[in-house]
Amino acid sequence: MPIEVGSKAPDFTLKSKPVGGDPKDVSLSANAGSKNTVILFFPLAYTGVCTTEMCDITAGLSAYSDLNADVIAISVDSPFSQEAWAKENNIGITLASDLNKTTAADYGVLLDDLGGFGSTSARAAFVVDKEGSVQYAEQTETPKDLPNFEAIKETLAKLQ
Repeated sequence: MPIEVGSKAPDFTLKSKPVGGDPKDVSLSANAGSKNTVILFFPLAYTGVCTTEMCDITAGLSAYSDLNADVIAISVDSPFSQEAWAKENNIGITLASDLNKTTAADYGVLLDDLGGFGSTSARAAFVVDKEGSVQYAEQTETPKDLPNFEAIKETLAKLQ
């Protein structure tokens, strides 16, 4: 079960490897007091639904920035495979590696086994306000289902 709306969002510091850039740390607390954060957990890079989701978010990224929100997408892939995937698919959002799977576990969205491939994060979405409180939480019924992005945007609009 994902953490509940109204909960304090667990902070995290994860590695990210921007396309062509040096590895860097990405943390939820970096937005504290200034921006809301959309956290998207996705199972695995290089899979059809995940690629579609991240490409669609990239194409509509301005809608989130217009709502004073950063988007951080998290998977259990290494930052290097995330970088290669982002380069291949022109994904322009921040991808963060939860290689040790602690962040997915902290958010209550770690799946024990996904189709025989081992533990991964579920597909899930959270909106965390500037004060660090969860304002929206959704884990999709199956990894093939996408989160309700309209509900996410509606939540962000209320936080303006």
